Amino acid sequence: MIRVLHVGKYYPPAPGGMERVVQLLCESEQPLISSQVLAANTTARTIREVVHGVPVTRVASIASIGSVGVCPAFPFALASAERDLTVIHEPNPLALASDFFARQRGPLVLWFHSEVLRPRWKYRLLYRPFLKRVLGRAARIVVSSPNLAASAEELVEHQAKCVVIPFGIEPARFAPTPERDARAAPLRARHGARPIVLFVGRLVPYKGVGVLLEAVRDLDVTTVIVGNGPMRDALEAQAAADTRVVFAGDVDEDTLAAWYRACDVFVLPSVTRAEAFGMVQLEAMAAAKPVVSTRLASGVPWVNRDRETGFVVEPGDPSALRDAIALLVRDEGLRVAMGAAGAARVAADFTVTRMAERTVALYQQVLAEAVAGGRVAAVAGSTSTAPAK
Repeated sequence: MIRVLHVGKYYPPAPGGMERVVQLLCESEQPLISSQVLAANTTARTIREVVHGVPVTRVASIASIGSVGVCPAFPFALASAERDLTVIHEPNPLALASDFFARQRGPLVLWFHSEVLRPRWKYRLLYRPFLKRVLGRAARIVVSSPNLAASAEELVEHQAKCVVIPFGIEPARFAPTPERDARAAPLRARHGARPIVLFVGRLVPYKGVGVLLEAVRDLDVTTVIVGNGPMRDALEAQAAADTRVVFAGDVDEDTLAAWYRACDVFVLPSVTRAEAFGMVQLEAMAAAKPVVSTRLASGVPWVNRDRETGFVVEPGDPSALRDAIALLVRDEGLRVAMGAAGAARVAADFTVTRMAERTVALYQQVLAEAVAGGRVAAVAGSTSTAPAK
């Protein structure tokens, strides 16, 4: 069995899209892969535990800079972990620096979740040198969409290494069921006969929620905003005069699934390519709902196919957003057709099972190539050099 070390930034229950993907990979790759996780802790203690069958080491953090833990022992933990193959999940400055200082070698896969968008001088001085080294030594670079591979500046010189493995979800968590529809019914009834437009995500600038609020101002719809974040107060102030806007805050998984079923249209109005994929699109599509998203240089418009599973409009354009929403809320047949197309697309290409199948095949290929080329370097305690049969 192949032993894989996933190096993440944090690990659930810590929130975050990348953290959730790492968890899904580790759990779904079993029993073909023996996965373990190395990540930062949010406290000054190192904790070793087993989470849903996955060994997880959370390295003590003495401070944090932004969303990054400061973990002096991380390079040592990375160097001592036994594995046959390492998967670094990026953006992850702690992992990149630790890989450099621990002088790591051996088979490596880099999962490039998204670009780092920060002031250019800080990026070039403090981040890029570490990323460049890891990009250079990685056997493969995984991206979630061909759009990300084509648009990311750092991947221009590494196109031959790029492999597209789309993110996956568990469609059954969001698919229509009598029980789920029963939970959705009171949510709909609470807001009368008006169509419901739903947004789910963190309330941060790049999500474009302010554009959505402007777009729906003249539409006879109820707009439900699920999620929290630093912009909530400003967005609530923007919508103060519109009683049809509901800020639902954070909700549990069952309530979220009910909101997907209760809504008529799901909207992801993001305005920058910091939105690299938009996992919430998959959740809405699995619930058989049409999606309105934006034409970003990222995987967002690749996931939501324009005029098939929904509409794709220019980012930051409230008029275009308004027109797409208005067309969907007045045409039930179009909503049903697009919702069905979205559910079929998720089932075919965006399941956790499909994602795991692709990653396992990739690990086997990378290790087989390393063995054939005699390039398997000693990784702490590792004696296995052949891929699992």
